[in-house]
Amino acid sequence: MIALHDETKNDVWIAAYIDACLQGKNPGTVDVYQRVLRDFLLWFTHWLGCPQFHPTQLTRTAIETYLFYLEERGYSLNHRKRVKSVISTFCQWLLEEHGLLKRNPTRGLELPPAQVLAPRQLSDDQRAILRTLVEQAEDLRGEAIFALGYWAGCRVSDIAYLLQEHTHVGPKIGWLHVGHKGGKFRDIDLSNQARRPLFEYLQHGGRDPVSPYVFTSQRNQRLTEAGIHHWFRTLKQRAIKGQWDKIADLSFHDLRHDFAHRARNAGWTLEEVAYYLGHVTKKGTPAIQTTARYTQVSREQVKEKLRLVRG
Repeated sequence: MIALHDETKNDVWIAAYIDACLQGKNPGTVDVYQRVLRDFLLWFTHWLGCPQFHPTQLTRTAIETYLFYLEERGYSLNHRKRVKSVISTFCQWLLEEHGLLKRNPTRGLELPPAQVLAPRQLSDDQRAILRTLVEQAEDLRGEAIFALGYWAGCRVSDIAYLLQEHTHVGPKIGWLHVGHKGGKFRDIDLSNQARRPLFEYLQHGGRDPVSPYVFTSQRNQRLTEAGIHHWFRTLKQRAIKGQWDKIADLSFHDLRHDFAHRARNAGWTLEEVAYYLGHVTKKGTPAIQTTARYTQVSREQVKEKLRLVRG
């Protein structure tokens, strides 16, 4: 059993758990578990006001409070479910292997289902603010990530798993082979607004030249989906008060929804939008229902056209 001392570092607990329970797991999975536990234990010790982690102080209330803390900061329901799952297996290890808990505090803890909202169409102000923040950041990697979301409607997974060999970008032309989610790959051409930032990043962005992935990080050969969401939240935090009020609740996925709206406004058919976004059925045909949900009209759009109705 690991001895309990005030000087015990959080990483000692994490390392012991990883060594006992995650031997032979995919390195990416191990990295996710390490980051989730490190973030949680750091928050937990600060929340309690203790210098180090003490397993006996883990309670259902603490974990519920942490999950609510993540929700307030814009983390998705899927991410919070993943966090809960990691903490649960960690607690089970503390219970079964070390007898430091009487019961698993995550047992019976339910997360509320995600509220189904109409996909978001950004306002002109929101678009201008985000594009301004990206420009002011002067970050080639960030500019390329934003461009693929905003100008190409790429999913976070499309970007996180984009391979160098699937990226065909030059000074004047550009296309990608994308579609990690569900293995539904597709080839998409890039507009100049999407191609230029990606080309600049590949030429001068300081990516890891050894990695097979386009977007890399200092910790890993691949920038993870969580890393992209973190980058987007950090970008928004650069906003001044007046800007923040307009973009605080935006997510990176909203860029994809907005692209679909703008493509429809530019005259694209639903089939064309479906193909470009990767909305396809198992048979390979366009999933029009999914695309229609992305581009459904809003109350504001209908309100604007009320004045056009004549008696």
